[in-house]
Amino acid sequence: MRLLAIALLPTLIILPAVLALVVTWWTNQFDRLLISKVNGDLTIARQYLDRLMERSDETLHALGDSVAFARVAGTGDAAAMADFLNERRKAMGLDFLYLLDASGRRVATSPTAASGTGAPGGAPPLWPVEERALKGHASTEIDVFGPADLERLSPELAQRAHIALVPTPGAVPTTREVEDRGMVVQSGTPVEMPGTGSAALVGGILLNQNLDFIDTINDLVYRPGSLPEGSAGTATLFVEDVRVSTNVRLFEGRRALGTRVSQEVRNAVLGEGRVWLDRAFVVNDWYISAYEPVVDSHGKRIGMLYVGFLEAPFLALKRASLAAVAVGFLLVAVVAIPVLLRWAAAIFRPLEAMNATIAQVETGTLSARTGVPATSDEIGRVAHHLDAMLDLLQERDAELRRWTDELDRRVAARTRELEDANAELAATQRQLVMSEKLAAIGEITAGVAHEINNPVAVIQGNLDVARDVLGAAVGPVKTEFNLIDQQVHRITVIVSKLLQFARPAEFAGHLDPVDPAEVVGDALLLVQHLLARSEIAVVREVTAARRVVMNRVEVQQVLINLMVNAIHAMPKGGTLTLATTDADQNGQAGVLFRVSDTGTGIPPERIGRVFDPFFTTKPLGGAEGGTGLGLSISYTLVERAGGTMRAESPPGAGATFAFWLPEAGPEEADAPGRDAAAAGGA
Repeated sequence: MRLLAIALLPTLIILPAVLALVVTWWTNQFDRLLISKVNGDLTIARQYLDRLMERSDETLHALGDSVAFARVAGTGDAAAMADFLNERRKAMGLDFLYLLDASGRRVATSPTAASGTGAPGGAPPLWPVEERALKGHASTEIDVFGPADLERLSPELAQRAHIALVPTPGAVPTTREVEDRGMVVQSGTPVEMPGTGSAALVGGILLNQNLDFIDTINDLVYRPGSLPEGSAGTATLFVEDVRVSTNVRLFEGRRALGTRVSQEVRNAVLGEGRVWLDRAFVVNDWYISAYEPVVDSHGKRIGMLYVGFLEAPFLALKRASLAAVAVGFLLVAVVAIPVLLRWAAAIFRPLEAMNATIAQVETGTLSARTGVPATSDEIGRVAHHLDAMLDLLQERDAELRRWTDELDRRVAARTRELEDANAELAATQRQLVMSEKLAAIGEITAGVAHEINNPVAVIQGNLDVARDVLGAAVGPVKTEFNLIDQQVHRITVIVSKLLQFARPAEFAGHLDPVDPAEVVGDALLLVQHLLARSEIAVVREVTAARRVVMNRVEVQQVLINLMVNAIHAMPKGGTLTLATTDADQNGQAGVLFRVSDTGTGIPPERIGRVFDPFFTTKPLGGAEGGTGLGLSISYTLVERAGGTMRAESPPGAGATFAFWLPEAGPEEADAPGRDAAAAGGA
């Protein structure tokens, strides 16, 4: 896999990563190029507007210096001057032209509809262009005239400036319905008037719906062939955010006059005075756009100049370029990957064959071989040497196996001899250990019996003497005397159990036929006081109909021991199940006793030792501490009666102790039994 990854890494990872970086860089450069182009387009449009202003200033200055103007001005005839200005206005392509005297009053105007208006007598104040001209300085500015200003110049100009606003998505909300202000390029130049001194000529062009002006800008900026097929260049002049002169189409045949620019562009250009160079949504499509503010003679931002071209063809060109790169990469990958894989296969297939062969040899298949022909390349030679080495290894292995088989036969014979000797030694050791245990227990038991039975005999004797001495007067303390008798008997029973474990043969008596149901009931009665102190439910499943051969007291002792252990295993409560059932074992009829609890269970590593003497899972010295003799004694009693005993403890399911006893035959059922253990204890 690593060799395959190395083979495919250049084509599938490195090359795509490099292509991605190059494409990202190219895309950014492409976008920057578009922005750079639209910025250059805006510069051309601005230069044309500046040239228009310069030409207006030059033509007006030439008119004021002309001999014809001086000749008409020398006559002092206002009507002749008005006719002269009207003729010159049309020749110069101006929308208005008028003459101001030194007081700022219009003495002659063209068109003649506005004659007689001026600054004095409540007339509007002079524009900065007019003031500078009267002071002897020529200048040209762009200003926005209100509807009253346009009306004074010419009702036709006021009508041309009137544009109905078109609702535009994304524009700043407004309650206005029309745009009736006009953006005017006005020029003023000082002139000399005979008899009156200084005067001023003022003329201008209304840019609202001036389609020649805007189409000329568009033709200059976007000459044929300057844009890809499908794209279109546009130019627009705004009064504030309203298109008053544009070649952007609202729909086929109608220009988008009265539509408005988006709020984002308005805030950037008019609000902050920045030049906008970015994509923008223009009327009904996305354009690569450039906007710059237009400033009037007072230094106030009054509108915008815009140029831009349709973005869609450039996006299509970009997508086509990216698709071409992707297709080229895929073609290269389709051609190169099979070749690379064939070259890589010549390397990793022999290696895989050697790897698989070695794996088979490790599992014991020494006949496995790579099967790679001995070629001239290094890997082929290595595979051939590996096969030769495996041949030699197989021969050595066969020889070693022959020697191993012979050695195994000899070792097996010696091992059997050692096993027999070890078995005899282990049996002897077990007998010695048991003998030592029994000897020690016998000595302990004898000492305990001597040390305990003597005081008990003294107590019992003095108790009998006291009873005889008191005679009839023993009545008031009869209960106390009986309690002492019971406790003395209890001590005797405890000593008897210890002696019974140490010397079980001395306590073996006649085997009695025992009814399982009765003995279970008697045993349950004896542990009732322990059950009363705990939250343990008792379930009895006594179904055995047979009787068993065992001393009744001993059966009781085994059951009580198992029940007490089960109660101690359920300190927080649980279920104690007592069950008997008829069962055969090794072809012999009998009864199976089971004592089950739902306690903590016995760990697997300890369950094999529960019947060992002195082994206990209970804490020594505690309230429920054990001596480790109960289960051992029970096991001995059951085994002596010809039965078997086992313990089971599934993980998390408590523990079950079961013992099996043989069924009592007819002769045993009729024979009178006697409790030898009880007699021995007495």
